[in-house]
This record gives sequence, C-alpha cells and structure tokens, in this order.
Amino acid sequence: MPAILLFPAGLVFGSFLTVVGHRVPRGESIVGGRSRCPRCGAQIAAYDNVPVLSWLMLRGRSRCCGERIPLRYPLTELALGLLFAATALVFAGEPGELALGLVLVSTLVAVTLTDLEQRIIPNKILAAAAALGVAIAAATDPASLPERAIAAAAAGGLLFAAALAYPRGMGLGDVKLAATMGLFLGRAVAPALFVALLAGSLVGLAIVVRHGAAARKRAIPFGPFLALGGVVGLLAGEQLVDWYLGAF
Repeated sequence: MPAILLFPAGLVFGSFLTVVGHRVPRGESIVGGRSRCPRCGAQIAAYDNVPVLSWLMLRGRSRCCGERIPLRYPLTELALGLLFAATALVFAGEPGELALGLVLVSTLVAVTLTDLEQRIIPNKILAAAAALGVAIAAATDPASLPERAIAAAAAGGLLFAAALAYPRGMGLGDVKLAATMGLFLGRAVAPALFVALLAGSLVGLAIVVRHGAAARKRAIPFGPFLALGGVVGLLAGEQLVDWYLGAF
C-alpha cells in the first residue's frame, strides 16, 4: 500500500524537481511564479502540468507555441515515481529509513538534472538535503549519526583526493554529493561509490573506443553516475556490504 500511494506522489514531486533543476542553477525562485513556456513566456495551465499524462496528450509540444517539451521531463517524473515506490517496498515498516530514502532519491534526481543541463551540482540542493538527513536521522536513529558522519567524511575525502589528483576530471560538486550520500547511506556508500566509478569508467572507455584521442577533450558529468550508485547503495547497499564481509 505505501508503494502504491508513493508512486503518484513521486510523479508529482518529480514534476516539481524539473522546476528545481531548471530554476536553481539560474538563481530563480522555486516557490514564486507559475511555470511559463521558455520560448514565448505564456503561463502554463494546470491541466498541461499533469505529470507524464500532459506530455503524452500534448505529444511532447507546448500548447501555446508548439515548442518541443524535452523528453527528460516525463522521464524524470516517471523515474521518481518508480524510485519512491521501490524505496517504500525496501523500507516497509522502517519509517525513518523510508523518509531518508525518499529525500535521498529526490536529491539524486535533482542533481542529475542540473549536472546534465548546466554541468553544476548546486550547493543549495545539497545543503538542504544534508540538513533534512541529519534532522531525520537524529529524530529516528540518533545512534547512527557517528557512522553516517564517518561515511560522509570518507566518501567526500576519497573523491576530494581524486579531484586534487585530476582537477579536470572531478569537480568539487561531485565531492560534496559523495559526502551527502555518505550521510544518508552510512557504510552502504562504499558499494555506491564502487558502482559510480565502475559505470563512469565503462562509459568513458566506450567513448574513447568510439572517438579515439578526441575523446580526451569531451567532458562527462559525473553526477549522474554518483546518482546511479546512490540508488544502488540505497536499495541494495547493505546486502552488498554483508555479502562482501561474509565472503572475504
């Protein structure tokens, strides 16, 4: 039942996150003003803002001027709906972990949008997420705070070392995102970072194979790979850590 209820909630919140992803990097308010068409400036009606359905009904174009609506909008809404439902299934009966999970996946989706579009991971989003994470953990499981702090320091420190070694390949936004993930995931941040680094390396290798030496000039945002690892760490990280410790 929680998963069934949280799926539509995720769709709605995913629609809000597309606004966050568009406005925050531009320094615009996320609470003031109705959504407007970026091409002609016309206000978007409420019935044209229904998650996923409006995009399908409009066939991917705005009603006012026919401007193409990027596919990433309905995909973001659908992705967050599915992530909300999956988080509810994994953490059924654990309200504290469920709340942390919902905040984390929302943060990961938001920073993925900004990193893909603007190549930045806004401090405002990470700071708000970290504050919520600490508040939820302190209220529901205060004993976990030391472990979470250590995980945040370790994850952030690892990527900070990478940023110092190769500044062009790793930004401080990635460092802060890794630290925030550690705060939410605790020890499960280890498999999260492993998945992120593995996925990023495989994609980078594929680009090198396809484009040769010219690929070295191509910049690839690392935030989406961290987000992928964060989702894996949230939904299966503890099991992966237990398997690893049991096997070795």
